[in-house]
Amino acid sequence: MKIGIIVAMDKEMSLLLPMIKNESKTTINDTVFHTGSLGRHDVIAVKCGIGKVNAAIKTMTLIENFHPRLIINTGVAGGTGHGAGVLDVVLASEVAYHDVWCGPGTEPGQAADCPPTFVCPLDDTSVEKLGLGDIKRGLVASGDIFVSHPEDVERILELYPEAMAVDMESGAIAQVCYLKNVPFLCLRVISDTPGAADNIAQYENFWEDAPRHTFETLNILLAGL
Repeated sequence: MKIGIIVAMDKEMSLLLPMIKNESKTTINDTVFHTGSLGRHDVIAVKCGIGKVNAAIKTMTLIENFHPRLIINTGVAGGTGHGAGVLDVVLASEVAYHDVWCGPGTEPGQAADCPPTFVCPLDDTSVEKLGLGDIKRGLVASGDIFVSHPEDVERILELYPEAMAVDMESGAIAQVCYLKNVPFLCLRVISDTPGAADNIAQYENFWEDAPRHTFETLNILLAGL
């Protein structure tokens, strides 16, 4: 299967690239796409940059030029303090915006001409069969805010009480995939708990403390697909 893998930052890409065999580079519109193989799958990996616009542009470029059958967004996310702690791996059951409202007739968080949330196409039974181990499953809330204050977390949980993690890219990637009819998965590692007294230190120390095998959950996922 041809699979697109999207990360936001160089630090995340540096963890991913050593896993890709026979890696080569293709540059399109000043963006480097890394092609190769991961397990039995052909993969295209790209760093999209932080935020929704960057994520949407790179996702569309990937889809239009490489035509993947599946896109996976992976990397780090903040935790909400509900159900997942630092270094826990979250496989999203669904992804939703926490910073969108399109006016009367739509739900808060619902992008125009889209469902209220973007459901990822793996149910709990399928996830269990993949043998991913002790991962967490839940909603990932996405928006153009680096969530670091307790009031931000409280606002998001008022909108989505079940939210387990927060990020800045997965909503836009999910929306583009929905519009282009490409299945989408989101696999994130919790780096910090926004609103905690030491959350900035958690985020900075995460890159020192996180074991590389955390990203290898992606290997297990791909082996089962």
